[in-house]
Amino acid sequence: MRNVLPDGVEKYAESPLFSEQTVPEKLISEHDLKAGVWGKLCVIDGTLEYHIPGGSHRSQLLKAGEYVVIEPQQVHFVKPVRNVQFKVEFYR
Repeated sequence: MRNVLPDGVEKYAESPLFSEQTVPEKLISEHDLKAGVWGKLCVIDGTLEYHIPGGSHRSQLLKAGEYVVIEPQQVHFVKPVRNVQFKVEFYR
């Protein structure tokens, strides 16, 4: 899984801070980002699972202070583990 944004992208938006109680249904279901949009999933507190489903299903456990880069059009979903706070930054 990637943890470096490509050169030349700039941040243009950021989600609100989510917790295990406020995470939108869309984020815990399979979804993707639009073409040309990169995401940076940042865990502020607690623990969050990041999943890339499919034939070679991959997952990563993210803890406070860690992040993962989400590629454009990459199907993924998250699963809160416990007492989590996280946000998504958007780049293009």
